[in-house]
Amino acid sequence: MSSLVPIQFKAFDVDVMAQTKGRVVIIVSDEGKMNPAARRANRLTRGAVARLVESDRFEKVKSGDVVSLAWPGGMAAEALDILVLSRRADAAEARKAGAKLAKLSDHQPLLVMAGNQARTEELALGIVLRSYDFDAHKTRDSDEAGPVTISHQKHDEVEAAFAPLYAIADGVRMTRDLTNEPANVLTTTEFADRLSEMKALGLDVEVLDEDKLAELGMRTLLSVGQGSVSPSKVVVMQWNGGDKDDAPLALVGKGVVFDTGGISLKPAAGMEDMTMDMGGAGVVAGTMRALAKRKAKANVVGLVGLVENMPSGNATRPGDVVKSMKGDTVEVINTDAEGRLVLCDVMWYAQERFAPVGMIDLATLTGAIIIGLGHENAGVFSNNDTFCNAFLKAAGAEDEGAWRMPLGKAYDEQLKSRIADMKNVGGRPAGSITAAQFLQRFVKDETPWIHLDIAGVASIATETSYAPKGATGWGVRALSRFVQDNFE
Repeated sequence: MSSLVPIQFKAFDVDVMAQTKGRVVIIVSDEGKMNPAARRANRLTRGAVARLVESDRFEKVKSGDVVSLAWPGGMAAEALDILVLSRRADAAEARKAGAKLAKLSDHQPLLVMAGNQARTEELALGIVLRSYDFDAHKTRDSDEAGPVTISHQKHDEVEAAFAPLYAIADGVRMTRDLTNEPANVLTTTEFADRLSEMKALGLDVEVLDEDKLAELGMRTLLSVGQGSVSPSKVVVMQWNGGDKDDAPLALVGKGVVFDTGGISLKPAAGMEDMTMDMGGAGVVAGTMRALAKRKAKANVVGLVGLVENMPSGNATRPGDVVKSMKGDTVEVINTDAEGRLVLCDVMWYAQERFAPVGMIDLATLTGAIIIGLGHENAGVFSNNDTFCNAFLKAAGAEDEGAWRMPLGKAYDEQLKSRIADMKNVGGRPAGSITAAQFLQRFVKDETPWIHLDIAGVASIATETSYAPKGATGWGVRALSRFVQDNFE
């Protein structure tokens, strides 16, 4: 597994700048004002910083941009990075600035002379998030990220403010690691084992095996995995940080560790990307880790259904009819629409066992949501405006794209089956909506519910502001904020 870049906070001392190796960062306001560290760097470089501030180029620089001076005279550093940042920068702007610094550093040691800059803890979070690298399966010696030192006039206060953010970053790291892992490594058993290790953080973790799932009646979930030699499992993680009498928030994740499409086999091109089809379960796991590490004062239960969708002589066929734990029957039209069959049983189980105050499911569910929203936003579906708006507010505060999509009884027409209570697909039109409409049938009337279709945001072929190519860890920050703002 990967590790987080180490961050240390020290008292503000401009005297260390001249002899520091690696990269040194100074901050200049977007108005061109220099703090003591910038003024010291200006003297060391014989006026280079001032010449930049007074140049025509600086007029084109925006808050959050970085201008680098390679091998600055008068300094031992390989580069002097001049971060232009407004004193009024919000959290997202500060994080993105930190992410730019991390990308520039390229694993070199980094000294950030923050002075009395506000939101420095957010800047540090951006550095940690963008320093991520998944190289567990490369045989060459990897370049571990160099240490990051934040020099601030109130370093103790900044360090204290950063502590819960570092816990959240560790949850993001776990989600990215799980989502990036190849399927021959992250089997259903290995996935469950990694989640069980979080008992050391104070989580109660329970693994339900196939015999138990059959006893509970989770036949739709079991039907997805029956073509694979990897056993299907459900893992239940409980964090009890609130009052013992408070009902928990339930998070439910789709954990298809590899999705061939089953008998409805996917095309070969791009199938290697289906290692990320457990992304919803990865977000639930990372969120539970973050809540435990920051000691959240709330009760949250995370449930993930872990299966592998493979074609074999024992695999579910198109046209088969299976009965859910709820008791409804489903005609399987397409075995590649398997995620909803996993989720519906786990969602029903979550409500039956825990009677949650609300439920959020996450899944890389449909390609249709990518057609609709691209890779900028997750699709958000909900039966409760207040519950949904609270999540959207949290996602916005954390700069994680989320866009509400519609639900409606008219879409149920597409799910009608001739021989069962419903079909598992409703055709190409409104594919992400009919998938959500299918899941809503397994939500009790009294349960506030959100469905997050994260197919477009869980893993991306291009880098993002906070992550390199591959898994993004989308959702951990938003869900942690949602819990903090609404249940703590």
